[in-house]
Amino acid sequence: MLERLRKIVSPILHPIHPAGYPFIALFAVAAFLLLWLNDFLGFVGIVLTLWCVYFFRDPARHTPQGEGLLISPADGIVAEVQEVDVPDEIPLPYSRALKIGVFMNVFDVHVNRAPCAGTVTDLGYYPGSFLDASLDKASTQNERQMVTMRTKYRLEGEEVSIAFVQIAGLVARRIICNLDEGQPLAAGERFGLIRFGSRVDVYVPTDSAVCVAVGQRMIAGQTVLGHLGTLPESGWPEVIKT
Repeated sequence: MLERLRKIVSPILHPIHPAGYPFIALFAVAAFLLLWLNDFLGFVGIVLTLWCVYFFRDPARHTPQGEGLLISPADGIVAEVQEVDVPDEIPLPYSRALKIGVFMNVFDVHVNRAPCAGTVTDLGYYPGSFLDASLDKASTQNERQMVTMRTKYRLEGEEVSIAFVQIAGLVARRIICNLDEGQPLAAGERFGLIRFGSRVDVYVPTDSAVCVAVGQRMIAGQTVLGHLGTLPESGWPEVIKT
C-alpha cells in the first residue's frame, strides 16, 4: 500500500529551489492572516501558497548527451525560431545567428539549465522594460541577463561559441544567474531562475540544424533543440540519456 502511494505521489512532489523559500514563507504567513480574517480569503491565500510552492519546484531532469547537441534551457513554448542580427551587446564571433526563444508562463518550471557543455566567457546584465516576454521585442527591450559560452563542440577545428539570454517578463521582477566568467558548465546543469513568467533566448551559428518549431513545448535540460553546426554525413549523433 505504501509503495503504491509512493509511486502515485513521487511524480508530483519535487524539490524546491532555495530561492523560493522566502516567498513560500511570505505567502504562508499571509494565508494564515487571511484565514484569521475570513474563511474565503484564507482559502484564496492557501491556494496562492500552494501555487508558490508549485512555481519554485525544481524537478530532476535527464539530459541527452551527444556531440554538438543543443538542449532547451527552459521549460515552456517555443515562441521564436529565426535568423537575426546578433545584438551589439552579445560578444559572439559572428554577426548573424539563429535565435530560438522559449517562453515560460507562470505555471512552468522556471529553473534554467545550460543548453550545452562549455565555459562561460562573458556575462552582461541590462536593465529594461517588463513587456510581455512572448513578444519578439522583449529580447532587446526587457530587463535581461546575457551569457556567452565557448562550447566543447568544434567546427573546422574551432570551438563554437553560443549565447543564451534570460529575459524578464510582464510580472517577472528578478533574474537570478549563478554564473561567473570562466566557469565550466555541463549540458543541462542548473544555472539560474527567473520570477514569475519570462523567456530564455539562445543564439547559435546560422548553419546549425534546428529540430523544433514555434508552438512546440520544451522541457529544460531534456528537449533537444538542434545541433551546433551542420549535421555530419552520418546524421544526428547518437543520443545517450543520463
